[in-house]
Amino acid sequence: MTDHASDHLPEQLDEMPADWQRALAVVAHPDDLEYGCAAAVAHWTDGGREVVYVLASRGEAGIDTITPTDCAPLREREQLASAAVVGVSTVEFLDHEDGVIEYGTGLRRDIAAAIRRHRPELVITLNHRDTWGGTAWNTPDHRAVGRATLDAAGDAGNRWIFPELISDQGLEPWNGVRWVAVAGSSNPTHAVDASPGLERSVRSLLAHRTYIEALTDQAPEEYCRRFLTGMAQGAAARFGGRPAVTFELFGR
Repeated sequence: MTDHASDHLPEQLDEMPADWQRALAVVAHPDDLEYGCAAAVAHWTDGGREVVYVLASRGEAGIDTITPTDCAPLREREQLASAAVVGVSTVEFLDHEDGVIEYGTGLRRDIAAAIRRHRPELVITLNHRDTWGGTAWNTPDHRAVGRATLDAAGDAGNRWIFPELISDQGLEPWNGVRWVAVAGSSNPTHAVDASPGLERSVRSLLAHRTYIEALTDQAPEEYCRRFLTGMAQGAAARFGGRPAVTFELFGR
């Protein structure tokens, strides 16, 4: 007999590669990684891997009741504290303007420079597509930074693209990027078990308390826990029943 029920099982996600030592995560704003993949980062750093964060902006346009001048240093402090919770000690800001980050050679150059500085094997970014799951419109900043990161992974290895990175900054090409992993994709291919890092991911998102309190009327801890637990559990059916952080993995 044919088991017709198996025809309806969701496509299973593969385990993320584990044979790497250094990762670089590039996103648009403070909190992007905490909403997207902090549980995976905690799991990786527990295993002795190095993860560096690069943020295109300081999130200064993210809170309606706080001027950008006052908001930028506040969100920077929250991001540094948030990263530390999951074992990340290096956080860099590229100082593109929050809300109006433009895809283009300037952004690609800045990200390529970061890749050459940190020489990762794995590059991580956030959903670069127009929508979240085909139903909610993605922001211009996310689209621009995600797409630029995918492109910059190649730019970083070509000495004839942005040659000024060599002449002005001494940044030699880096061809060691093996994968780019997109968090928050509606087309995930791989996953990481969220269980070991889930509690710390909740605390990491909660470190953005000022932003969370402006975003929702819910109690901050309840909001963070419900959101991240729901996301992880939602992926479990495709990952052997384990709560998961999902990625769309592009090989290079």
